[in-house]
Amino acid sequence: MAAVSIQPHFLSSTLSVPFLPPPFPASPSSTFLSKTTRLMISSCLSSSGSPIMDPQTKFKEFPYALAPIKTLMLELVSSVETRLGSSLLPCSLPPDVQYYHNSSGSAEATLFVRSGIPTSPVDFILGSWIHCKLPSGGTLNITSLSTYLKSSTEAPNFIIEIIQSTPTSFVLVLDMPPRKDLILYTEYLKTFYEDTELDKHRQRLEKLPEVTPYSSPSLFIRALTSPTGILVRIEAGETTKTEEIIQDHVRPAANEIIKIWLDSCASVNREVGEADKDYLAKRDLITRTKTLEIDLGTSLPRLFGQQVADRVLGVLKGFF
Repeated sequence: MAAVSIQPHFLSSTLSVPFLPPPFPASPSSTFLSKTTRLMISSCLSSSGSPIMDPQTKFKEFPYALAPIKTLMLELVSSVETRLGSSLLPCSLPPDVQYYHNSSGSAEATLFVRSGIPTSPVDFILGSWIHCKLPSGGTLNITSLSTYLKSSTEAPNFIIEIIQSTPTSFVLVLDMPPRKDLILYTEYLKTFYEDTELDKHRQRLEKLPEVTPYSSPSLFIRALTSPTGILVRIEAGETTKTEEIIQDHVRPAANEIIKIWLDSCASVNREVGEADKDYLAKRDLITRTKTLEIDLGTSLPRLFGQQVADRVLGVLKGFF
């Protein structure tokens, strides 16, 4: 298998160690979670995680994730699904796209997409994980959740991606990528980034000695991020320290940011005029098409072979 470069996908996802993680004690971020959400997460955390299962449930199993990554992702997915509720349609992807693998079994992945109903400002939410055994003997695990809004609203999208190539280090992408030019539309910058105090989460994380800024090798990906976006590399030195950083620092930040997105972007009527709607539709199309092309369009064939890649990309293009 060809070497795999580690860079934020903004679309894909995965995980890392096959064991059954116990639930974590409550943290400040737990205040954002309903009793129903906490019960669902507890149930998922205690499930078997068997590699043989219904493709429709496999995404939420996160069978290779470190315990706190699994907990965090379940919280985020549940928060989005609980809050948006009936405004999201069920996932209707073909089973061989919801879960797929290469012929040798060295790489496997899931894809989870729920579209918004016609009256919803949400276009779709996309989650995935990818697990790949590397020629060096290690594994590459990428776990992600993205949300995409329609051109009827100008609000930012949401993205979290955790890229882990060793048990003690990972790259974190956590952002609400803007959908308008922040220089031309200064009120947009104020509304979504200054008034919400998003930058405090980046500042707190970057104060940790284990954290260093991460710069994607893709200039296009870097151009998509907001000034408050968290793009960091975390080198913890030992697995327990990695889990501690995710649990005590990444998890609260991610739960707060998804709450801001749900409160300020997905649940507020921010309808725009026809000119802005055309601008947003054009920008969204370019952004999504280019991201699909430079990200999954190159990595999926390397990891899964051209036939599997064509099948998955063909379905994804229907959303992008």
